[in-house]
Amino acid sequence: MKTRLMFVLALAALSAGATAAGDGRVTAAAPQSRPGSQPQGKPARHVCPMHPEVTSVGPGKCPKCGMALRPSKDAPAAAAPSGDAAKATAEDKGALTAPRIPDIDVYDQSGKRLKFYTDLVKGKTVAVNFIFTTCTTVCPPLTATFRRVQQQLAEAGAADVQLISVSVDPVTDTPERLRDYAAKFKAGPGWTFVTGDKLEIDSLLRALGSAVADKNEHTPSVLVGNDAAGHWTRTYGLSSPAALVKMIRETASHE
Repeated sequence: MKTRLMFVLALAALSAGATAAGDGRVTAAAPQSRPGSQPQGKPARHVCPMHPEVTSVGPGKCPKCGMALRPSKDAPAAAAPSGDAAKATAEDKGALTAPRIPDIDVYDQSGKRLKFYTDLVKGKTVAVNFIFTTCTTVCPPLTATFRRVQQQLAEAGAADVQLISVSVDPVTDTPERLRDYAAKFKAGPGWTFVTGDKLEIDSLLRALGSAVADKNEHTPSVLVGNDAAGHWTRTYGLSSPAALVKMIRETASHE
């Protein structure tokens, strides 16, 4: 009778989603997860947009570039690259499809009205970075690096390369603010700081692959292009000035 009662109890437990242990105890069965689902309570992984090897289980800033870490839907991060792989990751080399650059009206730091493509890019080798004057994180070192790049290009006899800094906050960054910002970093001739109508600047940023919803989340990248050859590449803007100069000169040499 006792054995039959134990059998009935075990059968009832199994029907309710439990299992009978080998010693006769009844234990609850573990719930089955649906394919593709994420276990509840597991924190989302965050990753640096410029340094994929930098990850965190929560929000924060990248210790390398200061960028805000962004939620990632990817699988767990791979091991950080080393040697040549790390260098390739840092410089993000590789030819890009030539962007279709809109010929919008912009204003430089002196208040001069220009056509962005016609006056600044057409037929030239250019290096473009993205800044805003109230930035206190990556923009000052980005701009300081560009200043050293300009100096080293001049020393290498490549002063004809056009440097362009596009404001990602055109509402705040008037030509006057850009003029003061350029003077702070001793920008020389051939380095143009660009602002303009917000809608048009936004369209330009989209075309250049640098549009962001929040100005504080813009990536410290540099877009390097040889418009005459249709050769474009993107690299990490906080690389050493020598590395950036090397890439710019290599891009300029394409035919």
